[in-house]
Amino acid sequence: MTSQQVPSHGRQRERAVWPVPLLTLSLVAAGLGGAYTSRAAVAPEAPASAATSTAATCVDKVYAGMTGSQRVGQLFMGGINASKPDQKRVQVLRQYHVGSVFLAGRSKSGTKATKSLADGLQAKADTVSGHRVGLLVSTDQEGGQVQVLSGPGFSTIPSGLVQGSWSTSKLRSSAAVWAKQLKAAGVNLNLAPVADVVPASLGRNNGPIGRYDREFGHTATTVTSHSGAFAAGFAQAKVLATLKHFPGLGYVRGNTDTTANVVDSVTTTRSASITPFSSGIKAGAPFVMISLAKYSKIDSKHQAVFSSTVIQGLLRKTLGFKGVVISDDLGNAVAVKSVPAANRAVNFLSAGGDLVLTVEPNLVPAMAKAVQARMTQSAAFRTQVDQSVHRVLTAKQKAGLLYCG
Repeated sequence: MTSQQVPSHGRQRERAVWPVPLLTLSLVAAGLGGAYTSRAAVAPEAPASAATSTAATCVDKVYAGMTGSQRVGQLFMGGINASKPDQKRVQVLRQYHVGSVFLAGRSKSGTKATKSLADGLQAKADTVSGHRVGLLVSTDQEGGQVQVLSGPGFSTIPSGLVQGSWSTSKLRSSAAVWAKQLKAAGVNLNLAPVADVVPASLGRNNGPIGRYDREFGHTATTVTSHSGAFAAGFAQAKVLATLKHFPGLGYVRGNTDTTANVVDSVTTTRSASITPFSSGIKAGAPFVMISLAKYSKIDSKHQAVFSSTVIQGLLRKTLGFKGVVISDDLGNAVAVKSVPAANRAVNFLSAGGDLVLTVEPNLVPAMAKAVQARMTQSAAFRTQVDQSVHRVLTAKQKAGLLYCG
């Protein structure tokens, strides 16, 4: 996903060399592991710790106090230019109670200026029953050609390929530093790491990832170990991370940001390239971003972002993901231009998605109204929305953005 041409967000089964239990411990120690479930997904007889029970109670309390518009607003993330925010777009997000923002473009202003921007946005976040429901403030801080935030206080992060040449311990410690810099700048969610496996035979002919050296390597083993190390570093610093772009953009040629009808005709539900995602999910990844490509051997009729087979089937049921499912950009990406904006949001949520990302905030009104209209028509859709809002609020509660006193 991007607001410019360079992306800024968008075989043999191999055994991962990164020990999952170690990554799991890192995530849990940072408070980011475990299930990010809606209350509807929790079995009544399942035992719950006092902390988990308190968190669920807080989420339920906030949810109950919300208006319908506030609940729908939690399903959206709108783009704001990180260097020159458009106040009219900011006002649109506020008017529609949008609960998450994406800092887009490029900013060289440094951590202090970015913190000022983030604080200003947080000050306008909704309050429910006297308690502010904080914003998820995200950006694309991968490294190399995809680093939105730079300047004083921010490291110059090398490309994914360079990071993939490091030891996992070096990457984990470096990622923790980068995460602390984001936290100091008021950013609590990074739309990274890239978990896509670009085969060496495709390399830079892979438009969205390989062309920009965004991948950690050319084998599932390397990508699994290094995407895991990156995520563990962020968990250590208590900044949320996002595995992307499920179920993988490594085997395509076209860039979904700039190209229509991008199809992966290689990946299956059992491909080795799924391993970085499955490993990260087992380790407690809180967010997964869904690709805009179509996967002909998984669901030949729908793009992944609109596919219940991909989201509810492969991601939720097969891999057991219980966190927040976020879309790749449903605003400016050419891959979805043929779908009316209102339908993009409804179709993604209907397929099992939770958080609609649109780099163009001016599409939020049409999208939000369509979601509200569908809710009046379909009890099943209302149930899905209920679960999605709960997942987003639970992620916020665990990130310290939700307090119930």
